[in-house]
Amino acid sequence: MKGSLKYNFIYRYTVIVWMVIKFIFQIYFFLFRYSVWDSKTQKKWNDLLVNMAKEYRMKAVRLGGVLVKVGQFLTTRTDILPDVFIKELSGLVDRVSPMTFDYAKSLLEEEWGTAIDEHLLEMDESSIASASIGEVYRGKLKDGSVVAVKVQRYRVQEIFQKDFIALRMVFWIISVFTSFGKKADMEALYHEIVRVMDRELNFEQELEYGKYFRERYQAFDAVHIPAYYEDLSTNKVLVMEWMDGAKITDLEFMKEHHISAEETAKTLFDFYIDQFLNPGNFHADPHSGNILIQQDGTIAIIDFGMVGELRKQDTHNFKMLVQGFIIDDYDIVVESLEEMNFLLPHADKKQIKKTLKQAVEMYESGSLKDMDVEAMTKIKDEILHFVKEEPIQLPADYTYLGRAVSIVVGILFTVYPDMDIEEWAKPKVKEWFGRRNIFESIYKQKAKDLAQPVLSLPGALLSFLESGEKDRQWDKEKHQRQLKHHFYLLLEAISFIMIVVGIGLEVYASIYSLASVSIIAIVLIALFTIITSILLFKHFRMIRSAK
Repeated sequence: MKGSLKYNFIYRYTVIVWMVIKFIFQIYFFLFRYSVWDSKTQKKWNDLLVNMAKEYRMKAVRLGGVLVKVGQFLTTRTDILPDVFIKELSGLVDRVSPMTFDYAKSLLEEEWGTAIDEHLLEMDESSIASASIGEVYRGKLKDGSVVAVKVQRYRVQEIFQKDFIALRMVFWIISVFTSFGKKADMEALYHEIVRVMDRELNFEQELEYGKYFRERYQAFDAVHIPAYYEDLSTNKVLVMEWMDGAKITDLEFMKEHHISAEETAKTLFDFYIDQFLNPGNFHADPHSGNILIQQDGTIAIIDFGMVGELRKQDTHNFKMLVQGFIIDDYDIVVESLEEMNFLLPHADKKQIKKTLKQAVEMYESGSLKDMDVEAMTKIKDEILHFVKEEPIQLPADYTYLGRAVSIVVGILFTVYPDMDIEEWAKPKVKEWFGRRNIFESIYKQKAKDLAQPVLSLPGALLSFLESGEKDRQWDKEKHQRQLKHHFYLLLEAISFIMIVVGIGLEVYASIYSLASVSIIAIVLIALFTIITSILLFKHFRMIRSAK
């Protein structure tokens, strides 16, 4: 990778946007070509997705920036991507080649306005962590305190700002040429992603979040939030207390130091459920590398660059949603989902109520536990088909909340597979509702009877709303027609772009008197004008025949 190209706007923009256009084209061409969906077709489909994921991962590692962050985000969104794509993309970690210590030293001296030895007794020249935004070094202050010094990478803000422009075009393309883009609020999703990533680029904002969580959980003895050194922290430098420990998922480390997996999981559960239920900020990037287990069993939470917010109105809507399930009032459930912006306009509310009621009845009866794989697969396919057909979306406001919840749940089951969610959640949910709430008064007995399904519902609901359709079962006439329409639109757009490129080349050739370039330009213009005309004619005939 040539260093100069990595920071070139046109290069990055072209690579990112063209990759997305190519992926969409490959998908439409595949679905256009294969109308019969048998086992061989499924294998070819999976191979195509794996190759696309590999290409994305390689480009993300090479370019860094937004591609890495979006790739990590997508691995938790099964409503967007199939399993095979996510599995391949899950290998994408936020790690890049370490930057030179000379640059880190010069940046520290520039930000501090003095030599680093004025503040640091020593500092390791090799970083202990290297991510797309910052590099972390181990240092020691003059008073002997060991600290972690996080230094922003070279020109990283510039790279992200350039990528945000490319990302906007990508979201527009997705909104126009994909069925997912037509259902989701891509504009809101774009702004939410940019807002969260932009916060990560500001270390002063991360400092404020770190102080917020340290103060909020100062009485939570089992969890430790590092102290921050404000006088040494700037927009590009963050200095904090050094945290020893292993990743929270390092079970061998826990066994070696006689740390209870159950107690650890319970502590982590209590810490995060408080953030997911109550108004305030929540840690939006709780992966295992940001959660450390120390030798004495204390859990250390680091890196508050990615933080989301839960508003009072969100909490109210959550309560109404759960309350609706408790009292079997699905009008309240649907009203809450609509209030939370989970339902797009013209949603079939009767069908949604019917489907949700059937799902809850299965939880109540406990029949899900006794079902075989075939029956469960059939139910899953029916639900996924319903989700795909109905105007249901995961709102941008809850994007990072859903991501955080799914990551935490995964970590909890890794640490302690036998955890009793019902037993742990019951007192938290009761406290959340409040003593005088309908949960403990009028419907106390019903709530007790329904404890199992209700407490299982948040995870089930998350799965219901986020699980995407991996093995698509198309309604033949409707989807084939829609597929052809989008395919023609995509080809027409590409052809038009090539005509514009040809015109640009012709102008360039005229200015610099380049005869060979002029010939190429004229051929491009003529060729793609013919192609565009043919595509428009065939597209028009297809639309006419569909009426």
